[in-house]
Amino acid sequence: MLNDRFSFELMTQDDKARLGIIRTPKGIIETPAFMPVGTQGTVKGIFSDDVLKTNSQIILGNTYHLLLRPGIDILKKFGGLHKFMNWNKPILTDSGGYQIMSLSKLNKIDINIGAIFKSHIDGKKIILSPEKSIQVQKAINSDICMVLDECPKLTKDKKILSEAIKVSTKWAYRSKVEFGNNKSKGLFGIAQGGLYKELRVESIERLTEIDFDGYAMGGLAVGENQNDMFKILNETTDYLPKNKPRYLMGVGTPSDILGAVKEGIDMFDCVLPTRSGRTGLAFTWKGKINLKNSKFQSDKSPLDEKCDIRDLNKYSKSYLNHLIKTNEILASMLISLNNIYFYQQFMREIRKNIKNGTFNNFHKKYINFFD
Repeated sequence: MLNDRFSFELMTQDDKARLGIIRTPKGIIETPAFMPVGTQGTVKGIFSDDVLKTNSQIILGNTYHLLLRPGIDILKKFGGLHKFMNWNKPILTDSGGYQIMSLSKLNKIDINIGAIFKSHIDGKKIILSPEKSIQVQKAINSDICMVLDECPKLTKDKKILSEAIKVSTKWAYRSKVEFGNNKSKGLFGIAQGGLYKELRVESIERLTEIDFDGYAMGGLAVGENQNDMFKILNETTDYLPKNKPRYLMGVGTPSDILGAVKEGIDMFDCVLPTRSGRTGLAFTWKGKINLKNSKFQSDKSPLDEKCDIRDLNKYSKSYLNHLIKTNEILASMLISLNNIYFYQQFMREIRKNIKNGTFNNFHKKYINFFD
C-alpha cells in the first residue's frame, strides 16, 4: 500500500538482521534493499525498464554529477529525474559528500560555506553548500535525500575524524533546515567516525538529536578491510534508532552486504554490479565467473537459465566470451543486466531467510562464497 508520506516499518528481526518496508508516494522498498547506482541518471548499460524487471525498487542518483550535467534547469523542466530518465519508482540521491573525498584535489572545505569545487569538466567554480545540495536534490525530486557531509579518506587520525564529525553535524543541521517539513520525502543523516566506536557513537548521538527520517553510515568502504567494517558495525548499529532505516553507503560485494545485514543494516548501494559487468565479471549462484577466461569459449550454458529479461537465458557463456574478446558493447550490457538481476535475487533470498528465521544459516553458507 502506497502512502503520501515517507515511513518505515520494521516487520521482524532474526537476531540483528532486520526485515522492513519503506513506504513512499513513488512505491515501497522492501528491506534489506540494494539500490543500483545511476550516477548520471542511468544505471550504466541497462534500460530503465530492464532495471525495473530485475525487481529493483529504488535506484541511486548523484547530486554533484547531476548538478553539473544536465543541471537544475533541465531537471526542473522535466519535474525531476524520474521523468527525465523514465524511472517511476523511488530515487535516493547522494548529497555530493563522497565527491568531496573522491575529488579532494579539486575542492576545499569551508565549514561556514560548504565544499568549493573546481569542476572536473570545465574548471568552473562550484560551491556545494548544504543548502545547495538539498536544493539540487529537490530539483531532482528525490524521494530520499541525503545531508551534505564530509567523508574523510581512510585514516587513523582521530583529529581528522573528529573535525569531519564537527563539519558533518553542522552541515546536517543546515541541510535539515533547508529540507523543511516535507513529510512525503525522507532526509537521512550520515554518521562519520572512521573505525573508532566512540567517534561513531558521538556522531550518531549528534545526528539523532537533530532527528532524521533515516541514518547512514558514511566513511566506510573507503579502503578498510571487511572484518574492520563488520567490527565497527557490530559495535555501533545498536546506537541507531530502531524505528528508522539504516543505510551503509557504497557497499558492496555480496559478502559485504550479507555481513552488514547480520549487523542490522537495511540499505545498500554500489557500482560493483555494473562496473564488473563492463570488465566481464558475472555474479551467479555458482559464484563469480570471469567470462574472459578461455575455458568458457565452448560453454553452451547461460549465466542463469531462469533470467528471461532480454532473453538473457538464451545467451551462452561462449557467446558472451566471444563478445568480450571482440570488444562488443553488448557484452557489458548483458553481463551488467545479469549482475543487477543476481543482486536483487540475492536480496530477495536474504529477506526470505530473515522472515523464516533462517538467516544465520544463509549467512554461513554464502559469507565466503563469492571470495
